Amino acid sequence: MSSTNRIALVTGANKGIGLAIARQLGAGGHSVWLGCRNVERGDAAADTLRKAGIDAHAVQLDVTDAASVASAATTVERAAGRLDALINNAGLMFAPPPSAAEESIDEMAQMFETNVFGVMRVTQAFLPLLRKSDGARIVMMSSGLSSLGEALDMRSETWSVGFAGYCASKSALNMLTVKLAKELASEGIKVNAVDPGLTSTDMTGNGPGHSPDQGARPAVALATTHAFGPTAGFYACTVAGELSLKSW
Repeated sequence: MSSTNRIALVTGANKGIGLAIARQLGAGGHSVWLGCRNVERGDAAADTLRKAGIDAHAVQLDVTDAASVASAATTVERAAGRLDALINNAGLMFAPPPSAAEESIDEMAQMFETNVFGVMRVTQAFLPLLRKSDGARIVMMSSGLSSLGEALDMRSETWSVGFAGYCASKSALNMLTVKLAKELASEGIKVNAVDPGLTSTDMTGNGPGHSPDQGARPAVALATTHAFGPTAGFYACTVAGELSLKSW
């Protein structure tokens, strides 16, 4: 691993948007770490990236397991010494529930454990490494379904969408994004949330939507933003690939 490369960790990176983020960051010169629950799948994904000329490494990382997260942080520290970008991409969503009034509390708890507490668990564990960077970036993979404003707007395409537990977990993640951004601003660490848009992945049943490569764009843009770039924001990408500010 070259010590001059920027170093990034992407959680949930063996497929879908996470792998696309890792590929795009690697193509831009980052050394990328693929945090994956299944290390064999992670190794296979990293091998694919290496064959494309990208400096890629897999590390076992289950965001719901404190020991796994701590071990991953130790592995990255020993190999790289610091971290320049953390992309919290790993997430969980279940099949459409019948209604909010009947949604499984157990499934809601599992989504919060992954989408909220898991993200904070990873972020807290890797903050010491991020603080060793000269300009660290943290990106939270949120969702357009998290926006309270859009959920209340009858003109919005999300007006009639259910998924109460999933939406609530991403709304909670948005608040933590803002809190972390404010707290870390004086250290030069920028923290933003992104909406990848409707993307065709395993999580969405590989149904309608754009490609993971397109869904990865806002996360990559914010993971590589310059010193005068934004923080405490919620962004998507336009068709032209430009960042577009969204309503919380």
